[in-house]
Amino acid sequence: MTDSHKGKLSERVAIITGATSGIGEATALLFAAEGAHLVITGRRVELGDAVSARIRQEGSRSVFVQADHTRPEDCERAVETALREFGRIDILFNNAGIVTSGTAETTTEDDWNYTLALNVTAVWRMSRLVIPHMRKLGKGAIVNNASDWGIVGGKDALPYSTSKGAVVLMTKSMALDHAHEGIRVNAVCPGDTFVERWLEKGYFKDSDPVTLEEAMQESASYLPMKRFGYPEEIARAVLFLASDDSSFITGTTLVIDGGNTAQ
Repeated sequence: MTDSHKGKLSERVAIITGATSGIGEATALLFAAEGAHLVITGRRVELGDAVSARIRQEGSRSVFVQADHTRPEDCERAVETALREFGRIDILFNNAGIVTSGTAETTTEDDWNYTLALNVTAVWRMSRLVIPHMRKLGKGAIVNNASDWGIVGGKDALPYSTSKGAVVLMTKSMALDHAHEGIRVNAVCPGDTFVERWLEKGYFKDSDPVTLEEAMQESASYLPMKRFGYPEEIARAVLFLASDDSSFITGTTLVIDGGNTAQ
């Protein structure tokens, strides 16, 4: 068990959205190991409770808030919970998001609107809610989860790439607006990152469920490092940007994609 008074995030309070699986879950567990107390959000109560239990095993406090971040009231409830339980907010990791495919012709109105609502508007909304409380502290760190496809674009991924490109520029603009207040705003831009959902029907590709080996072969065919990333690798980058290790960094986009955007 980790002593919560030690670590890079000792006694800091972090909100992580979409923390019940994948990158969000890995980041929550790493933050806890580094001494942070957490408010985590997600849609599935059983998964949220399970992650919170693992966080407490690290010696940190954790509260799960069931939330759909396209709903303003759910965003407000997450922030209010953090303030009620911990009295402060030091870190926000805007991780909740959705991957959608489609071209300009094939993307539906519903897919377009929902993708932007979750991937863009929710990031702005959560940031707007926490910034006044970070200002009172005279410091804070916001990390946004963008994508390498927000840097270079992606084929048959118009709504997703558009949304993540917006997150990249939102990050830069917020960083400029709040740098003088000690609030740093940065983004991680992951490439293909393995999550268990990849192996479900229709998630990794339009076919039957795939095996881990098949998923690896698919990524190896186009990624220079010949493999996908793992959530824990992205989490370490988020920790860097959320901690004092990056105290002179704001407005940056840290690409973690196995070399994909270098091609």
